[in-house]
Amino acid sequence: MLLGQLSSAASPLSAEQVQKLQGLVAELNPIQQAWVSGYLAANANTAVLGSATPSAQAGEAATLTILFGSQTGNAKGVANQLKAQAEARGLTVKLVNMADYKPNALKKEKFITVVVSTYGEGEPPEDAENLHEFLYSKKAPKLAGVKVAVLGLGDSSYEFFCKTAQDFEQRFTELGAQSIFARADLDVDYEDEATTWVNGALDAFEPDLKAQQGNSAQVITMPGIATSTSQYNKQNPFAAELSLVQKITGRDSTKDVRHVEISLEGSDLTYTAGDSLGVYFLNDEVLVDETLSLLSIDAATEITLGDKTISVRQALIENLELTQSYPAFVEKFAAATNNVELVKIAEDKASLREFIEPRQIFDIIRQHPAKLEAQALVDCLRKLQARLYSIASSQSEVEEEVHLTIGLVEFETFGSEHFGGCSGYLAKRAEEGASVKVFVEHNDNFRLPTDTNTPVLMVGPGTGIAPFRAFLQEREASEAQGENWLFFGNPHFTQDFLYQVELQGYLKSGVLSKLDVAFSRDQADKVYVQDKLRKNGAEVYAWLEKGAHFYVCGDANRMAKDVHQALLDIVQQFGGKSEEDAQAYLKDLRNQNRYQKDVY
Repeated sequence: MLLGQLSSAASPLSAEQVQKLQGLVAELNPIQQAWVSGYLAANANTAVLGSATPSAQAGEAATLTILFGSQTGNAKGVANQLKAQAEARGLTVKLVNMADYKPNALKKEKFITVVVSTYGEGEPPEDAENLHEFLYSKKAPKLAGVKVAVLGLGDSSYEFFCKTAQDFEQRFTELGAQSIFARADLDVDYEDEATTWVNGALDAFEPDLKAQQGNSAQVITMPGIATSTSQYNKQNPFAAELSLVQKITGRDSTKDVRHVEISLEGSDLTYTAGDSLGVYFLNDEVLVDETLSLLSIDAATEITLGDKTISVRQALIENLELTQSYPAFVEKFAAATNNVELVKIAEDKASLREFIEPRQIFDIIRQHPAKLEAQALVDCLRKLQARLYSIASSQSEVEEEVHLTIGLVEFETFGSEHFGGCSGYLAKRAEEGASVKVFVEHNDNFRLPTDTNTPVLMVGPGTGIAPFRAFLQEREASEAQGENWLFFGNPHFTQDFLYQVELQGYLKSGVLSKLDVAFSRDQADKVYVQDKLRKNGAEVYAWLEKGAHFYVCGDANRMAKDVHQALLDIVQQFGGKSEEDAQAYLKDLRNQNRYQKDVY
């Protein structure tokens, strides 16, 4: 129903409320309307869940609770798929981001599915940290009588593949829960297997759920689970126009960073500062042709890829992964080519990881040429995966555009220059005006505070500055009164000060209250963002004490850990706390969504 057709008789609103609502909506553009819609939906869900009726409580034992922990959005997508399939079967469903789940509620659950990713060195995603920690603590309840099924998503090129999912299933069963459907550990090319798992898990849960829940099913969605009005998504990306690719590091810089602008006109795609953009790219045609030659494959040979029949050359350019190496490719390629050396390498997991670390798939084929059938090659490869980039713009500022800050991955090895799959395509081969397939990946755990008076601390060295450029645009557009403090770092002031003119403009206008920069190679002793934090420790702690939100974006393995340690030291020194109390202080910040990370 349209607002223009709304009457007080047709809604729970009074005539005066309808009039006010119509007046407000008339003043909003489509992007603002979408934001208000999501905001109201989240508040309504909170209110409903906070005051459940007795009948809802009575049916709680027959609810299938879907808990998801997602780093890049894949686990959230599968959880939503699971929810939709459960609803289609008439089951009562509660979909909850682990970040929003109260761990003590576990003792009230009877039917649980867990969909969780793993990142880094086998670590749980940010969403799942608290629940994972709770399950391994002495506070974890006995779960006898609980039925559970666990699905893991990960990347087999990493050593601790799907470890978080394994952890969850292990702890649930140790606490007495019954695993009623086999856990699946799925690689990056997970879509088909995820669908099979979803159907199998629901087959296992359905008889008991339907026996207990009675005649009517409910759908409960926790706040923070965004929906999109656009038809375009990861499975159906939008063919956008590449408007601009501009190098923003100096000629003598050791880094090649590009500012990229993409038009979203005609897509109805909306995003919020803190979201990411998924980009599908094309593999290098020159290297594809070399690969086909090395394997004695005719480029025009038709192959089957899913439900499509296309030429092998087109498949290699558009659809299959040829840059990022992973163990399954080596194993399959070794078997398909009967290569004794590769078979031996594949048998030893440590040797296999050491072998693939410096090599792209192009290298493996170049070093082990053979005669191979076109379909056999395709069957060795997994589907090309979109690369996710933190969005560097606010839609309030750039409207039907989206901006990215992309560091070109480039390295010399085996006597030739190598480039990253997507960064190489955008920086080196794609021409302005080209069509690029994209989608928005919402990140509800990296958001500006809803209260625009709240102060914000941002730490974003290198390309980690991207979401904070978006934050600053959004704070300016919303006329936020809260102070903004940015810590930025890179090697050299003259070569690597990304968005320098913009940042100085924000300082001059007052949008940016403080800017601290760390150019590590401009003096004898290297200086990094964590050093700048410590130097300003007293004021950083004062900002936290007055309610500031703290954000970190960039390298997960070193920078984010160093910043976390600096923050711990600051809380201990200027808060007069023990190390244990400082840890608890930062944990409280995370629980309040005041300490958020976008790390990779």
